Amino acid sequence: MKKILVTGALGQIGTELTLEFNRRYGAENVIVSDVNNDVHGMVPDNAFERLDVTDVHALERVVKRHEVDTIVHLAAILSARGEQNPDLAWKINIDGLLNVIRVAMAQRLDRLMVPSSIAVFGPTSVLYNAPQETILKPNTMYGVTKVVGEMLADYYWKKNGLDMRGIRYPGIISYKTMPGGGTTDYAVEIFYEALKSGSYVCPLSPESCLPMMYMPDCVRATVELLEAPTDALKYHGGYNLGAMSFTPEELAAEIRRYIPSFTIDYKPDFRREIAKYWPASVDDSAARANWGWAPKWGLEEMTRDMLVNVAEKLGLDFNI
Repeated sequence: MKKILVTGALGQIGTELTLEFNRRYGAENVIVSDVNNDVHGMVPDNAFERLDVTDVHALERVVKRHEVDTIVHLAAILSARGEQNPDLAWKINIDGLLNVIRVAMAQRLDRLMVPSSIAVFGPTSVLYNAPQETILKPNTMYGVTKVVGEMLADYYWKKNGLDMRGIRYPGIISYKTMPGGGTTDYAVEIFYEALKSGSYVCPLSPESCLPMMYMPDCVRATVELLEAPTDALKYHGGYNLGAMSFTPEELAAEIRRYIPSFTIDYKPDFRREIAKYWPASVDDSAARANWGWAPKWGLEEMTRDMLVNVAEKLGLDFNI
């Protein structure tokens, strides 16, 4: 890898992943792009391109101009927003992905990283310790697009030798950049509301147990898979990735260890039905065996770190 292009770089994962890429490879070798302008200067050290991935010609121009050899393709419409606008989800998640694949093959790129998601699972899936290899029949457009993405990765690897890699990301928790329309966004919002108002209204039901991951583990996993030797990888479209699993009630209880007066109420909306058919935990033994994955952050450590950093971000005097 000599020059990396990150699409959707101003999103929750992209901003923090870009900083890690800068540290490892040098900011001069990391080009960031997004459909929105970087008006807040989130990636000031990097060359920035305003880019709509559904415009294949614009994408190809960027790749040629910067002599890109690796694309980390994060531009996507997430689960909750995808249910509100399924046509847009298909356009961005599939048409955009196909453009990235076309450019990658035409320019003979070394590899692609295209995240998948636990949204690939559905009503017929095993809900506990969901296996790496299983029937994938999601009931959301976001999930459908991620299954298609995984199948495209396998297809183009076998047919064209395109080295496309993916992780089935669980819910990602971070304090630096807010998430953008996912079903698991509550697990970020709850910290802000706990510190600002002392209460939170949750859009999921109290027993909605889902796989989650703290951003430092997410970034590290992405880098580790991106750097793994090709011949070590059995899967291309999406590796199961585990770290922690919890319900909203369990997260609220952990927050109460530091804010005893914190209260949580439940007003489930359409996101409850999405979460209902996602697994509570996943079997990530393939990732552990193929490229040495091992999480470092659990619920207790994550909660403490989130409270400290969100309080600082809000300018609040909060001591643990």
